[in-house]
Amino acid sequence: MNDDLKEMLLALRMLRLAAHWDDDLKEAARQRMSHATLLTHVVEQEYRLKCDRARQQRIQRARLPEPWTLETFPFERQPKLNRKAILALYDTMDFLPKGQNLIWLGGTGCGKTGLASSFLRHAIERGATGRYVLFADLVAELYQSVAFHTQEQILKKYLRWDVLLIDEIGYVEVEPVQVALFFTLMHKRHRKKPTLIASNLGFSEWGSFLKNDHLTAALIDQLTEASHVINMKQCVSLRTQLAPDS
Repeated sequence: MNDDLKEMLLALRMLRLAAHWDDDLKEAARQRMSHATLLTHVVEQEYRLKCDRARQQRIQRARLPEPWTLETFPFERQPKLNRKAILALYDTMDFLPKGQNLIWLGGTGCGKTGLASSFLRHAIERGATGRYVLFADLVAELYQSVAFHTQEQILKKYLRWDVLLIDEIGYVEVEPVQVALFFTLMHKRHRKKPTLIASNLGFSEWGSFLKNDHLTAALIDQLTEASHVINMKQCVSLRTQLAPDS
């Protein structure tokens, strides 16, 4: 390959072909490919590379804390968890086109974040865009947006994700303005796409950190209207199981 051709391929971002030009020609000669077969092979390889690169970029933008997958979740250590129902949701992913929320409720260390993150990653693998965010960071950003008059901009940023995972709801108390903005974000008129929620508190306890009974009831109603609630309150802490014997 001459330098001019290589420059053109790089300008077109056909990186795989630029790197494997000679290999492709040798393989085409070895298999006696027709021109059409060779062109088809080149296009298919470029397409796969671009799809894989786009997938990796979506995963990076999601800011997942760990590369969890459902295949590595220790279901055998959580016998009270409805494995069959969770696998059915994971395999079909039909909550995506239906815009249904998935809500995990359970104590610290029982695996809520791992399960929710594996669903988010699986959705991204299937072509969706997604974002992981801690509840504390989200409400802090919403609160800051009031001072800078950027509420609409911040809300739009979180509304555009195909799947939004909000983790650790219940660990921090929030101010009234934060509750109002969070309710606005979660309202079905605005957030029409799936939201994944992980909370260490049951719904009956949400009033303790939201500190507004009316908005708490309205928020729970919005989140659960079209949702799957995975109750992990009876599940044990995996961290405790991993602790050394005393």
